[in-house]
Amino acid sequence: MQKTKKSIAKRFKLTARGKLVRRTPGFRHLLAAKGTKQKRRASRDKLVDPGHAKPLLRALPFGL
Repeated sequence: MQKTKKSIAKRFKLTARGKLVRRTPGFRHLLAAKGTKQKRRASRDKLVDPGHAKPLLRALPFGL
């Protein structure tokens, strides 16, 4: 039986249409030094590029 890769399951979410969504890294500390625009853009979820998504989806055999 293929197991779910838990490190990937914790970092990514699967949308209803099967795309992967990720958070922006590096936004838990040193926020005073980052600009408002950078923080605003980082607060939104981002889609994982299709080229990177394929091996990640293989590590999630049963979805999330």
